[in-house]
Amino acid sequence: MLKITINSLIINNKKLILFISLMPSFRLIYLGINNNLGANPIEFIERSTGLWALILLLITLAMTPIRQHSGINAFAQLRRMLGLTMFFYTCLHIVTYLVLDHWFDFEEIGKDIIKHPYLLVGFTAFMMTVPLAMTSTQAMMKRLGGRWKRLHQLVYLIGLLAVLHFLWLVKKDMTEPLLYGAVFFSLIALRIAYKFRGRILSTRMG
Repeated sequence: MLKITINSLIINNKKLILFISLMPSFRLIYLGINNNLGANPIEFIERSTGLWALILLLITLAMTPIRQHSGINAFAQLRRMLGLTMFFYTCLHIVTYLVLDHWFDFEEIGKDIIKHPYLLVGFTAFMMTVPLAMTSTQAMMKRLGGRWKRLHQLVYLIGLLAVLHFLWLVKKDMTEPLLYGAVFFSLIALRIAYKFRGRILSTRMG
């Protein structure tokens, strides 16, 4: 009964969950209008959008283990929506860097990447998110068949690169990126544990 109730709550409140996930972007708009983005507004926007992209990536990755261990299938329905919201913040993060920070000065951007390799790691992660966003529809799932699942396993590599990008970016206090890294690897461990348990049960039943 509890599972049915939670399933219904999630399904009936998807728009509310989407609204909540977009609130950080509304906050940026509000702060910008009121000139409260700090001494370095561009850096503030870059850090904020990048951080929320990482948070939503981890929440997206958490949907499958939560569904597997709770048996509440509605969490799987949130995965695509949250993944696309993560892509939205990632695009804001990249656009802020390319447009507001460098105004499409690709020569300067190239020098910046050479000087700061964490940028290359971040751009690589972003480029990997593009095909995932483009193939997130039901039509593309049917069209790609089994290849769709293999393609979307890139999300784990994206997560690793995103954590490395953040870790490499921070120069002094590593606490926050290490915390997100711990969450990422914990989610991977839960996925592995679930598969391992499934194999053990299959062996015993066989």
